[in-house]
Amino acid sequence: MSLYVEQRGAGPDLVLLHGWGFHSGVWFPLAERLAAHFRVTLVDLPGHGRSDPLPQGGQLVAVAEAVKKVAPPQAIWMGWSLGGLVALQVAINYPLQVKKLVLAASTPRFVTAPDWPWAVAPEVLTAFGEALQADLTATLKRFVWLQTRGAEQAKAVAQALLTQLTPAHHSGREGLVAGLALLKNSDLRVNLATVSCPTLMVLGQRDTLVPAKVGDWLSAQLPQAQVGIIPGAGHVPFLSHQQAFGDILQPFLEI
Repeated sequence: MSLYVEQRGAGPDLVLLHGWGFHSGVWFPLAERLAAHFRVTLVDLPGHGRSDPLPQGGQLVAVAEAVKKVAPPQAIWMGWSLGGLVALQVAINYPLQVKKLVLAASTPRFVTAPDWPWAVAPEVLTAFGEALQADLTATLKRFVWLQTRGAEQAKAVAQALLTQLTPAHHSGREGLVAGLALLKNSDLRVNLATVSCPTLMVLGQRDTLVPAKVGDWLSAQLPQAQVGIIPGAGHVPFLSHQQAFGDILQPFLEI
């Protein structure tokens, strides 16, 4: 499995991981600013952008291992949505490789359970998986609108995201279905207490996929963690509220 990687800037290492259905280009506005202070490594996750898909049946642990292999050692890791789940798995499995961890609109579990109300119903992701088989492009566009629904500047952010969707001609359905399975089946709550690096969670107040209440739970599990909630933001706070996101990120990264 070959993963697409590019770097820009110079300085301490910072790894950026995107969300499901997209590729590393979604980070470009933020990456350009961060490259003034860091050597930024952008990775297309398996089955997304220009990266090969996971072998059939691949799990989150395998994704974390593959991404860790192409990333610089002892870096700061920042992941959005699915990318945050991968970064969290890296921090759990390879603690010496992660100096600091930033989870942007991400969570240790993306679907609801009797003891986990702060997520989406499993049926929602199942429906997206079935819809991918019928019309890949339309399904990805519908997922964009789900991520921006109810947030400030929803239309503008959705238009920006639509330009960053993973091209259907590359990994196609196989890679995206595998990524969706990671969101539906992964649960890192039990292992979260093993994360010892400084951690920052940035959440959108109006996020319908990762409700801001997750921040309260994380604070109770990781007393050393910081939580920042951006008023009016949905699931893509680093695009919709760039200034507010930067204001939370800057002291944590010590820029």
